[in-house]
Amino acid sequence: MSPNSPQVPQHPNGDPRIRTDVAHNARVWNHWLGGKDNYPVDRAVGDHVTGLYPSIGEVARADRAFLGRAVTFLTAEAGIRQFLDIGTGLPTANNTHEVAQGIAPDSRIVYVDNDPIVLTHARALLTSSPEGRTEYLDADAHDPRSIVGSMRPTLDPDRPIAVIMLGILNFVLDTEVARDVVRTLMDAVPPGSYLVLTHPTLELGGEGNTEAMAFWNENATPPIRARTGAEIRSFFDGLELLDPGLVSCSRWRPRPSADGSLPPVVAQYGAVGRKP
Repeated sequence: MSPNSPQVPQHPNGDPRIRTDVAHNARVWNHWLGGKDNYPVDRAVGDHVTGLYPSIGEVARADRAFLGRAVTFLTAEAGIRQFLDIGTGLPTANNTHEVAQGIAPDSRIVYVDNDPIVLTHARALLTSSPEGRTEYLDADAHDPRSIVGSMRPTLDPDRPIAVIMLGILNFVLDTEVARDVVRTLMDAVPPGSYLVLTHPTLELGGEGNTEAMAFWNENATPPIRARTGAEIRSFFDGLELLDPGLVSCSRWRPRPSADGSLPPVVAQYGAVGRKP
């Protein structure tokens, strides 16, 4: 099926926001991760993007693995017990609450997304340990003040919070607006909080992604953009970057391989910063 094949839009659960005739990032990402929560148009667009940029599946898997390592560090070593995960996407394996509560059952997590299919799945699958709490907030990353105002009472703004933004600022097309989003969120959390971020780039061997991103913006939603390492690093202004700094997300504190080799570089920057 061509991504542009005519379809009659359908509205599962009666929600007109759910479009089955236009590919959506959360569902395409789910397809790249091997999930089943997607429609034919998502698979068609996702497969076409893969044809243009064959390593996109590796990027998706590396991004997910980075999440697991970052949350493990924050919970087990940094002592964080509160997580604000913005742009959570469709639930898969090793979600933030599963990793955090597997280490510290009293961890509290607020997931944020504005896709109604994500909302439906999140409420069904994102359960919590008895000691902790997991909530889902239907909100847009473009409106960080709404997120900050709604994260209570699940999260206590007087205690450190890990703000997680994996592959979400690339949908905030204006870089200054994206910086303001991050500033608003980090201004609302106390010292000792963290920012966990990944972002696609045309650096790190990602030059071939140019055509794929152009195709995406013509055939899917929401529109996306890449940024340079310098632009992405600016999101951490005022924060202390943890070692090894801003690197390919696959190379952020990777788990040792049997032969001691490092994982392949992917064109997705990742970093963790601490608010002093």
